[in-house]
Amino acid sequence: MVANVEIPYDAKQLANVRVNLSCVVRSVDLLTSALIKRVTDAEFRAYTLQALKLTDLTTLAGDDTESNVARLCFRAAYPFSDLATHAALKGQVHTAAVCVYPSRVGDAHRALKALGMVGRIQIASVATGFPSGSYPLETRLQEIRFAVEQGASEIDIVIDRSLVLTGKWQQLYDEIVAMRKACGDKVHLKTILGIGECGTMVNVYKASMVAMMAGSDFIKTSTGKEAVNATLPVGLVMIRAIQKFYRLTGKKIGLKPAGGVRTVRDAIAWMIMIRETLGEEWLKPELFRFGASGLLDDIEKQFYAVSKRL
Repeated sequence: MVANVEIPYDAKQLANVRVNLSCVVRSVDLLTSALIKRVTDAEFRAYTLQALKLTDLTTLAGDDTESNVARLCFRAAYPFSDLATHAALKGQVHTAAVCVYPSRVGDAHRALKALGMVGRIQIASVATGFPSGSYPLETRLQEIRFAVEQGASEIDIVIDRSLVLTGKWQQLYDEIVAMRKACGDKVHLKTILGIGECGTMVNVYKASMVAMMAGSDFIKTSTGKEAVNATLPVGLVMIRAIQKFYRLTGKKIGLKPAGGVRTVRDAIAWMIMIRETLGEEWLKPELFRFGASGLLDDIEKQFYAVSKRL
């Protein structure tokens, strides 16, 4: 997909925003609970493979090295330990991307090149002072440029949550626009809101709208480092913002829940909610991703288990 471009900042889209949290929670239950209970084994197996293809396999540890990034890339390309499974799936099943720190992008690019997977598996890099976002703007922009030079095809920026908490929406817009420009016109931009530190659901909605106006290709829930990360209610609030932005502009913006999606059943709940709100067309890597480090373990476990039952 072509990278998004910014539209003019429109403060009217942030006026008179209200979010009834109890209604949001009830809506999530109505959208997902009954459908999850009716999932058959065949559907569960299909969801398992779909979740795998929507995953950004992530390592964001302080002790990351070239060797464990290489292992991450191999696992992204060959997610099942049983090679017969890969043969049966015709080698077409792999994660959407790997996600690493900027200093490890070069390692990921070399590893994926050796596997012949550059372009098939995207290289995402967190940037802009991850996870706090509390660094000088020029430092954050330099981090983006460095990651792109090293081979990143996607940049997961993190916003400065103090701008959200103090209502400095124009400044937030301006910073994201600068980050969009630092990415260039070929690298996709995912904007991490850090929802656990945004204060209110109203702020989550407003931050989502500002991020999309500023040229984000995706809005992403969390760094995975906050006390509260990806939850279905906050996901629904972000979905409502995506729907509003689509009605206003005709632009389809992606969603990436990150942190807290640990099991296939967690992933199924998200995929059902996406299908019931945004539609089936959003359930592809260009518009929906899971940011996860441990989800792939459960995907492999559940895939083998359900395959035995079929």
